[in-house]
Amino acid sequence: MFKRSLFIFLSGVFIFSCSNKEKKTAEKANPEASSQINVEVRTIEPRSISEKIEVPGTILAYETTEIHPEVSGRVVQMNVTEGAFVGQGALLAKLYDGDLQAQMRKLEVQLKIAEQTENRQAQLLKIQGISQQEYDMSLLQVHNLKADIDIVKEAIRKTEIRSPFAGKIGLRNISPGAYVTPASIITTISQVNQLKIQFSIPEKYGADIKKGQTIAFAIDGSPKNFTATVIATEVQVEENTRSLAVRASVKERDPVLIPGAFAKVQMVLGKNENALMIPNIAVVPQGRKKQVYLYKAGKAMPADITTGIRDSTNIQVLSGLNAGDTLITSALLFLRPGAEVRILKVNTQGP
Repeated sequence: MFKRSLFIFLSGVFIFSCSNKEKKTAEKANPEASSQINVEVRTIEPRSISEKIEVPGTILAYETTEIHPEVSGRVVQMNVTEGAFVGQGALLAKLYDGDLQAQMRKLEVQLKIAEQTENRQAQLLKIQGISQQEYDMSLLQVHNLKADIDIVKEAIRKTEIRSPFAGKIGLRNISPGAYVTPASIITTISQVNQLKIQFSIPEKYGADIKKGQTIAFAIDGSPKNFTATVIATEVQVEENTRSLAVRASVKERDPVLIPGAFAKVQMVLGKNENALMIPNIAVVPQGRKKQVYLYKAGKAMPADITTGIRDSTNIQVLSGLNAGDTLITSALLFLRPGAEVRILKVNTQGP
């Protein structure tokens, strides 16, 4: 029994020794097999990306202005009803013009007499009863009086304070009988049947915003999403904030859209049809630089890159890579420049 057990033990030792010798022989025949690192790779393919930004905005009336008198005077009539809608040219207030009306009547009488004199002298001129110079003086008097009447009419017109456009009247700041000057604010008027929204975008997106472009925005307290169409941008970037002001025309009408309300504007900018996106985990920080490893002829070769926008999983590569490159995405901590690698798995392009 003892001899049988000894035989089995010696046989096992012999088999293990032979197996270990064969393994060492195989490693000597192919020394690279034991040093290769198994990696996963991905082929870099261009794809379309766009960056979404959210910026604050303000709802504006399409037109709004303060109502000031053109001349000083005492208010004798007020037609301002707070919160009412008025049409263009509606009389809002009237200043005292009694002295101007009296002056107008005086000039009209003088004009009537001057025209009669001019007619008589025109008849005398035909029969050479007067000289041409005498007739020209009477005609000049008629023209001067007509010009004086036009001046008084314009002064009377300035005592009438009218609506510059159709809109909604704001709060009244004066009462009948008040003495006002051109600096006095009688009320405000806003064109609220059409609204605008104003916001600013970072200067790097200035070239991406176009007239006619549609934007989306939301208002606090409302679950609705609204849209607007870009109508204009400022001609220059604001120096302090390095941003570009944009105005857009609001398409919808809704009670929550009140001039002055805060809005959250959402825009899709920076669209790139041939962007190179790689996984965030494939980027190896190297001080101030960023580096990735590419699979080339069985070796891991480093490449310095510059990056752009990023999301939770991917980052854009602006330079350093080309479409079709094979990017190593695993075992990055074990890689060294020129390290022998073996592809274990080829991953597909992510979303």
